[in-house]
Amino acid sequence: MSAPISLITGANKGIGFETARQLGQLGHTVLLGARDAARGEAAAATLRNEGINAHFIALDVNDEASIQAAAHAVESQFGHVDALINNAGVNYEAFGTPAASPSRQTLQKTLDTNLFGLIAVTEAFLPLVKKSAAGRIVNLSSVLGSLTLHADPKSDIYNFKAPAYDISKAAVNMYTTHLAWELRKTPIKVNAAHPGWVKTDMGGEEAPMELVDGAKTSVHLATLPADGPTGGFFHLSDPLPW
Repeated sequence: MSAPISLITGANKGIGFETARQLGQLGHTVLLGARDAARGEAAAATLRNEGINAHFIALDVNDEASIQAAAHAVESQFGHVDALINNAGVNYEAFGTPAASPSRQTLQKTLDTNLFGLIAVTEAFLPLVKKSAAGRIVNLSSVLGSLTLHADPKSDIYNFKAPAYDISKAAVNMYTTHLAWELRKTPIKVNAAHPGWVKTDMGGEEAPMELVDGAKTSVHLATLPADGPTGGFFHLSDPLPW
């Protein structure tokens, strides 16, 4: 059997890079999507030096032409995609700073990457995922996208607000449920992942989780068995409230 093919966006560093590494260690051919060619090529080379079959794919989730070119390149070289991990994301706000609302500019910039870019990539690569015998789509969300927990004064995130980021991740969760419903009669499984609070450029050094653990939820959902869940929101294998 040929190796599964996994495409990870925002994969030149952080959780995306570690996700690629762990999937590669499981025998996947990993495609590292990144907008910076030098960093993307360097990341792929690092994984190849570890014995992983890794390839850089030029992919800017905010550029429709880049997305379409990436989809055509992957189709030409690999023919299909077994797992699409929508990992690329941004945050322009200070976590933990309550605010009544974000600026319109901040909200637009955040949604452009975290939601609209994610949807554009999914739409472009879905035909290739449909060619897989058991396609998996993983949308990187956050516990900060949970309406239930944000509304609960007893929850750990009740006072931990970053409005534009939180709104974008709540929207990703809703998109996940809709796409899973659309694909419910196919072998494709679509889930949202909360990686945890991880030591990354976004998470900061005070985060309690290391990268190796932060990638585990994405890897778990990208390798679900045929009887695994779809249309869910998970941290590791634990379901989270919407």
